[in-house]
Amino acid sequence: QVQLAESGGGLVQAGDSLRLSCVARGGTFSSASMAWFRQAPGKDREFVAVIGGGNIGTLYADSVKGRFTISRDNAKNTVYLQMNSLKPDDTATYYCAVSTVFRRAASDYLYWGRGTRVTVSS
Repeated sequence: QVQLAESGGGLVQAGDSLRLSCVARGGTFSSASMAWFRQAPGKDREFVAVIGGGNIGTLYADSVKGRFTISRDNAKNTVYLQMNSLKPDDTATYYCAVSTVFRRAASDYLYWGRGTRVTVSS
């Protein structure tokens, strides 16, 4: 059974940085796409970033491009999200997800973590 566990969220001030981690268990993930989504209160879940298996590459939402960096360590079955220059609009619960395809749509993702909360104060 695939399980994803996020960590690293917290309360920070605008301009600060955070690094989120997501550990995947219960399978082999080196060829899978691993992504981060987020959901703010009262809003729909939105795509943040994805990193493909192999050398497919990465994709980012326009709202985080240049500030966030997604990376992975296949030996540790872990995906990271380095978040710099955080803004109050980045406040949300951040979810890790795994898919067999390299896409932005949440509906393409099979497995999800429970999320980690990020709050950015102004």
